[in-house]
Amino acid sequence: MTRAGFDALNDELKQLKSVERPAIIKAVAEARDHGDLSENAEYHSAREKHSFIEGRIKELEGILSLAEVINPADLSGTVKFGATVTLVDEDTDEEKTYQIVGEPEADIEALKLNIKSPLARALIGKDVGDSVEVRTPGGEKAYEILEIRFE
Repeated sequence: MTRAGFDALNDELKQLKSVERPAIIKAVAEARDHGDLSENAEYHSAREKHSFIEGRIKELEGILSLAEVINPADLSGTVKFGATVTLVDEDTDEEKTYQIVGEPEADIEALKLNIKSPLARALIGKDVGDSVEVRTPGGEKAYEILEIRFE
């Protein structure tokens, strides 16, 4: 995973442990004080949120404990993990720039492409000027690699 991805997940973990968890524990205690738990929707909602937070904390701790942080600036050459790749759609001439990142930090809206995605797998090992074809839900797409950066 990249340093930025590691830091973002670590920040989320700290937020959950220091802010969210204490707040939800307090909310559960307050809801419990309202009486009959079998008909207390506030209590059940708070317990459900508490369970979600605890699950996310365990998930993040597992991811971070196994993470290997890679600095893309130390890399060069063909497309690989951490590369920022500018592509042009060969049909529409639309340009897009993606960074290839690990699964936990992937976010297509932020143009962070999961390394396991079909597009990223097609790009791995390719160089500037190469063309790649990818099967998408909308059909086959062809892209040309315009630029590869490691930053």
